[in-house]
Amino acid sequence: MEKYKVHQRLKKLAGIYGTPLLVMDLEIVKRNYELLVKSVKNSKVYYAVKANSHKKILTLLNNLGSNFDVASRGEIEKLLSIGVLPERMSFGNTIKKSSDIKFAHDVGIKLFAADSEMEIEKIAQNAPGAQVYVRISTNGMESDADWPLTRKFGTSVDHAIMLVKYAKSLGLNPVGVSFHVGSQSYNPNNWRVAIREVSVIFEETKRMGINLSMVNTGGGMPVKYSKNIPSIEEISEVINQAVEDYLEDNITVILEPGRSMVGNAGIMVSSVILRSRKGEEEWVYTDAGVFHGLTETIQNIRYEISVIGKEDDPLKEFVLAGPTCDSVDVMYYDAMLPESVALDDILVIYNTGAYTTEYGTTFNGMAPPRVMFEKGLLMADIKMAEENIHEG
Repeated sequence: MEKYKVHQRLKKLAGIYGTPLLVMDLEIVKRNYELLVKSVKNSKVYYAVKANSHKKILTLLNNLGSNFDVASRGEIEKLLSIGVLPERMSFGNTIKKSSDIKFAHDVGIKLFAADSEMEIEKIAQNAPGAQVYVRISTNGMESDADWPLTRKFGTSVDHAIMLVKYAKSLGLNPVGVSFHVGSQSYNPNNWRVAIREVSVIFEETKRMGINLSMVNTGGGMPVKYSKNIPSIEEISEVINQAVEDYLEDNITVILEPGRSMVGNAGIMVSSVILRSRKGEEEWVYTDAGVFHGLTETIQNIRYEISVIGKEDDPLKEFVLAGPTCDSVDVMYYDAMLPESVALDDILVIYNTGAYTTEYGTTFNGMAPPRVMFEKGLLMADIKMAEENIHEG
């Protein structure tokens, strides 16, 4: 029954503000942050701004005491504009423009990531004396994540040891090692395997007289889409035990949540603008597509979808596509939707608070999803209190 109440509220919002629409609840973000801080020992949260950079979210997390992982000058400037101190930012992108490194250093950012000699050299030249951490790859974990990151980012353990030594020789201050097990990762043991690899780097660099003091466990903690997921507590327990088993005391654990901080805090609302038949296939087109918030569908992200007013109707398979003049703009070739789905029906797409509006473009002159903030959305059971509407 609560789900139907939620749907009627979302339908009302769609009628007032139009679609596509992303409805966010800051209370869920707050709960996610507090749970993570409580669950991982000796940890510091560096929220991955790329997941959802809305200023209301950033302001909330800043007030809660979060730090921030940034990927560009634009993200740095946005954080500075709301009063985030530069010493609470980490420039975690391993592919930075030299001018952006200099800008970050000039405004006071002290912590930078690298996974190659050239990146180390750029940091040494443009941010002399800065703290650096080296990112390793997590080979073999791709099958456990919906969005693998290994090939583009990170390096081997042996190479990382060389980079730490190289950074020290160029006058930088190497402080730790980072990894990322892949976005939307389902296997908690992957964090343990990665931390064990990190310990090898700690041991070898200690023999060189370089004492590292930080492990950055990246992101990767999942939110509930179509598969069962391990809980934050389960993953945190693995991290805590691995740090205790493999690293020395007083190691700082950095967490870079993005999806797990905001993913389950948002619901997207979209309208059906066409239903058609092409040969044996039936197609449904909506006003939110790959270029307007649903980019992650082209990889392995499978959102749960409902149609308001047709929650109990029999389902059948459709091709679900977006509105643009581009053949790439197809979310799913096997979406299960009510067989009665029709023009102007309202689709509810759950757990879409991360990597939706950030991927939104104005391709074909079509606007990305509008963002609204509404109190009362809850994570698993999706309840919504009758609150006043607050426009984002």
